[in-house]
Amino acid sequence: MSVQEIADRADMIVAGYAYTMKQDYIEVVDLNDPKKTAVIQNGDVIESLMSDDEDDIVLKYYQRNRAFMEESNCA
Repeated sequence: MSVQEIADRADMIVAGYAYTMKQDYIEVVDLNDPKKTAVIQNGDVIESLMSDDEDDIVLKYYQRNRAFMEESNCA
């Protein structure tokens, strides 16, 4: 899948990370390096191909913006 397709399917993009709501988790893809992905479930990163620092960053971005993401997904 191309970066453009990932971005188009994302529910939210923050600082180059695409967040996509799935059935019971959030998939995160680094748009600058699409091989770097993470899965957020119940407020925690449960799987990741990112560094520990990046895990912390994507989780903080998600926590700060999840209300916006959930609102836009319900609209």
